[in-house]
Amino acid sequence: MSVIPVLDVRSPSEYCQGHVPDAISFPLFSDDERARIGTLYKHMGKDKAVLEGLHIVGPKLAGFVEQANALAPDRSVTMYCWRGGMRSGSMAWLLRTAGFSVDVIKGGYKAYRQKVQQSFSEAMPFVILSGPTGSGKTDILCELRKRGEQVLDLEHLARHRGSAFGSLGMDEQPSIEQFENEVHRVLESFEYSRRIWVEDESRKIGKVVLHAGLWQNLSRAPLVLLDAPLDDRVRRLVEEYGVFGKETLHEALQKIGKRLGGLSLRDALEALDAGNLALVAEISLKYYDKAYHFSREKRNRTVLQKLSTQGMTASEVADLACRLKI
Repeated sequence: MSVIPVLDVRSPSEYCQGHVPDAISFPLFSDDERARIGTLYKHMGKDKAVLEGLHIVGPKLAGFVEQANALAPDRSVTMYCWRGGMRSGSMAWLLRTAGFSVDVIKGGYKAYRQKVQQSFSEAMPFVILSGPTGSGKTDILCELRKRGEQVLDLEHLARHRGSAFGSLGMDEQPSIEQFENEVHRVLESFEYSRRIWVEDESRKIGKVVLHAGLWQNLSRAPLVLLDAPLDDRVRRLVEEYGVFGKETLHEALQKIGKRLGGLSLRDALEALDAGNLALVAEISLKYYDKAYHFSREKRNRTVLQKLSTQGMTASEVADLACRLKI
């Protein structure tokens, strides 16, 4: 069975700010056209604005139908605008006239966003996979997912690893609004009768800030704490970040320069210039470990289990975690 496409008929800038995941931008008006109609509505009233809208849309009608035919060969679509009003109503009328089956989302994107934000206040069975930087938490989460465990990978959805080095090799981050939409989509697919694994995060992941309701759920969740040897953590960081050039790593170190302290920053930069990435990682971990322990003490959450990962692969640690009675 083919998937019915979801069309977002709002303007391109509205779509970029946030949209239903997998929805296709199908704007009735461009940003400039929408602004022009809004100005007319404000200064000359609804009738003038509607007439201007008809003048703008008229020449586009055939094009809309042609685009819809290409996107929905089965001739069935779902669509929405901001509140399920004139824009989606007009586009739905056009496509129905052209023989499409059209479902308009009641209340539009506004109602969808209310649903997203309200959902974050529901009790969620999170279990936090915690451990200092370089413990391999992301790899373990990946292995847990392979074993059928429910995993919410916030760093993947935020497109950021949550540190000064976190943006390296990642795509541009989504807006906070779109990040919330993507998180909601993942949570909506889960069974709340089963545990949901999440990596330990601060409330801010790059430029993305977690919704207050989601953050409260995470802050109340118990921990499974990884105890990873320093040598393993250093090796892992070198493997992960050593692929980036010296200039890129230099800029990342400068971001934490004040927190490292002048001497440590100098030593790290000298080690970077000498190609001693292991020493760079070791110096950086002094800062990240201090921040990690401060955060743990401040939040004072229940530790369900402490897992030593010495000599173990991510797959082996995931096997242990799966057997935990939580």
